[in-house]
Amino acid sequence: MSIPALGLGTFRLQGEVVTDSVRNGLEAGYRAIDTAQIYGNEAEVGAAIAASGVPRSELFITTKIWIDNLSRDKLVPSLKESLASLRTDYVDLLLIHWPSPGGAVPVKEFMTALAEAKEQGLTRQIGVSNFTVELMRQAIDVVGAKAIATNQIELHPYLQNRKVVAFAREHGIHVTSYMTLAYGKVLGDPVIEKIAARHEATPAQVVLAWAMKLGYAVIPSSTKRANLDSNLKALDLNLSDEDMALIAALERNGRLTSPEGLAPAWD
Repeated sequence: MSIPALGLGTFRLQGEVVTDSVRNGLEAGYRAIDTAQIYGNEAEVGAAIAASGVPRSELFITTKIWIDNLSRDKLVPSLKESLASLRTDYVDLLLIHWPSPGGAVPVKEFMTALAEAKEQGLTRQIGVSNFTVELMRQAIDVVGAKAIATNQIELHPYLQNRKVVAFAREHGIHVTSYMTLAYGKVLGDPVIEKIAARHEATPAQVVLAWAMKLGYAVIPSSTKRANLDSNLKALDLNLSDEDMALIAALERNGRLTSPEGLAPAWD
């Protein structure tokens, strides 16, 4: 079961804002929705999906287990709560949101619990998020590389995360890019603007198309229907090898997400 190339993110969206975003996204044609326990919006996402009338079989829903729920006795019960909020019997993809800080819960314990959630039919696929090469290696030792559908990581033109990407590809693990637009920081980059002008596209379309051409899934969020519609058009934008090389050269190790006490030792 492949992960859709372009999905709808819901990070930092709350209440009616996230309800409207998901409703508008589904109306626009999105069928992949990404949320997480810590976002505090699973109930609103579930309500918007239920009200949309889109059949569950057409949707690809992702949620993520928060660090407080990583232990074997908490992971599955917390997932069942998430499923109740999302108004579904299963998610299509379940991720470990962050590795356990300081290794408080061993990788073996939470990856085993994650695999048990899949065996129970509570999720179709499992994966990880914010995992380094070493953490991916440990996860592979527990469940095998084939069981890990994706590693969802911060990845954008200013942080291309090449070591993690190379390891994931070597082991057949798909990469999902979050924060692909770098909180909008890359949209004013002269290189991106020039490529966008050449293709009569928006900078956001260019960056999303760049990530998808590299084989990554992307999950941008927006509260504006016009942006939701516009982002979908990135699926039809074909960048040239020259375009791709120009964007590759923008790498500057510009990490934006590294919460103290939570982030691992990055590659």
